[in-house]
Amino acid sequence: MRALIQRVSRASVAIDGAVHGEIGRGFLVLLGITDGDTADDARYLADKIVKCRVFEDENGKMNRALADVGGGLLIVSQFTLYGDCKKGNRPSFTAAARPETAVPLYEAFIARCRESGLPVGTGEFGADMQVDLCNDGPVTLWMDTAEMRAR
Repeated sequence: MRALIQRVSRASVAIDGAVHGEIGRGFLVLLGITDGDTADDARYLADKIVKCRVFEDENGKMNRALADVGGGLLIVSQFTLYGDCKKGNRPSFTAAARPETAVPLYEAFIARCRESGLPVGTGEFGADMQVDLCNDGPVTLWMDTAEMRAR
């Protein structure tokens, strides 16, 4: 499971011109799921993101998490995070999990984030979405459960 996390001052996702989810300060999480990912990956990654300390404390150090700053999460499915650009000019997306595998894991990830008590907005799996955000910092992080667990 992969996540591209952007610290934002605001973010929203629209579907067919209507806002579907939005947050103020917090994280925009673009979430990709591959075959072999499990509910354990969803829990592990959600917990890492919720506890990630990249908001400044009183000393200007990145030392505060979402709960410390009243932040929220906007979670958007993004199968293209598993795009493979090694050959040719058209990416291959065969590593992205099929919907029958990905949807339950996407929903498990969202549920785990909601258990934190933080505000959570979402996109809609498989929809054509327009994401609007203001990256704060900019701060952008990449988390991949396969890489994180290999250490």
